[in-house]
Amino acid sequence: MTTLYVESSALARILIEGDDDLGARLEDAEARVTSALTLLETARSIARARREGRLTAGDARAAERRLAMFERSADVLDITAEVLAAARGAYPVEPIRTLDAIHLASIGLLDQDLSEDLTVASTDERVRQNASALGFVVIP
Repeated sequence: MTTLYVESSALARILIEGDDDLGARLEDAEARVTSALTLLETARSIARARREGRLTAGDARAAERRLAMFERSADVLDITAEVLAAARGAYPVEPIRTLDAIHLASIGLLDQDLSEDLTVASTDERVRQNASALGFVVIP
C-alpha cells in the first residue's frame, strides 16, 4: 500500500492553479495523509488568491468545496507536542521555515508508524530538498 503525505504547497497547486496531473496522483494514492496545518494554509491560500483576483468568487467556492472533500478523504494529523518537539530539531537542508519544519516533523513521525512506503507531495523547494535528503520519494 502506498501512503501519500500531502503538503500545503501541493494541495494549493491542485486547488488554485489547477494542476490536474498532480491532482490525479493524489486521487490515485491508496491512502492520503496530511497535517491540520495543510488545511489551514490551503484555506488561507484560497482566500488570498480570491483577494488578489487570481480566483473568481465562484472558483474560490469551488476550491473550498474541493478542500473540504480532500479533508474528508484524508487522515489529518494534529499538531501535537510531539510534532512540535520534533520540529525543533535540525534538518539536512537548513535554514528551514517553522511551518515547513512542522510538515517535516509530521512526515518523520508518520513514517515511524507506517509499515509501507511513504511518498511526499510538495512543490515547496525546501520541503522537497529535506524530504528527499531524509530518504522519502517526493512528487511531482
